[in-house]
Amino acid sequence: MFRPAIREWTIAVGVAATLLVTGLSEQHPAGDYGLVGYALLAGGSLALAARRRAPVPVLAVTGLCAVGYQAAGFDVPAVAYLFAVYAAVRAGHRTATVAASVIMLAVLPLAALASGLHDTGEAFAQARGALELAWLVAAGAAGEALRQAERRADEAERTREETARRRADEERLRIARELHDSLTHQISVIKVQAEVAVHVARRRGEEVPQALLAIQEAGREASRELRATLEALRDDDTAPPRGLDHVPELVERARTLGLDTTLTIGGQPHDVPAAVERTVYRIIQESLTNIARHAHAATASVRIDCRPDALAIRIDDDGKATPDAAPTPGVGLLGMRERVTALGGRLRAEPRSEGGFTVQAELPVDQTS
Repeated sequence: MFRPAIREWTIAVGVAATLLVTGLSEQHPAGDYGLVGYALLAGGSLALAARRRAPVPVLAVTGLCAVGYQAAGFDVPAVAYLFAVYAAVRAGHRTATVAASVIMLAVLPLAALASGLHDTGEAFAQARGALELAWLVAAGAAGEALRQAERRADEAERTREETARRRADEERLRIARELHDSLTHQISVIKVQAEVAVHVARRRGEEVPQALLAIQEAGREASRELRATLEALRDDDTAPPRGLDHVPELVERARTLGLDTTLTIGGQPHDVPAAVERTVYRIIQESLTNIARHAHAATASVRIDCRPDALAIRIDDDGKATPDAAPTPGVGLLGMRERVTALGGRLRAEPRSEGGFTVQAELPVDQTS
């Protein structure tokens, strides 16, 4: 952070010292005009310290200072103005630079005449010496060349990122296809065979072995987890984005499954980053899905609090979970935690003391972005 500022100030002080030494070595007027000339030499050069942050204002300041010390009788090259031209063109302000340079080329001879020269030819010669056209063009060309090089570098970097993202998406889809082809069929066979065996045993009035029931439940759970994993792998952000506006749909869907679900939104909604909205949607979706499948709950509540610096969500149910019998975290809960952590937030998912389960998340909202 400090190195660029040190470099800019070093260049500015170096140019100021060079111009002051040049001014001292020349014949210059005494008295107030001399002091004004030295002040303009130093001021125009030191303004270069801000040329990256404000290239056009620095261009104007250095140009006015050059005209000023020429009018004060200092026949010193407009080196600071050339640096400002380079910086302004590099920043992309070509039109402003060309306009300022044309004005400079027209005004410098007048400044030379104002300094006391009575010969128009000599005034034009002094102006040409102060701002040589070849050096002016070279400064502009150097700035434009570097700007184009930086633009090409940015485009190359962006292309590399897009290529890497596309390859990652292709790899995800390939893994999803392979998982689907190699595992889905086998797990489905195991689940169906176990369910048939359980059904046959019950029809015969036989006691169903616990191992068979465990295989049946494991097959169902493996199918659900594999389906969730495949959906995550196939999620390449090409689908329409889901956010806060789609949360009521999740609540309504939970109600159709027989879960009495309420939605409360507190605070004043404001602009929320798309990544935060997507994460909130996924957390609520996963939570309501888990409640409907595993919690044996009758009611659930979803609350979203919109704060100035954060978005807080809470999903509660009245299911069978208790602090003494906490459920084992699954892939869904781990995915929630990873999403929230990636955004710098906090997640708490645990049984409630009064029974049931709660999922609470707080996601920071950067208002400067």
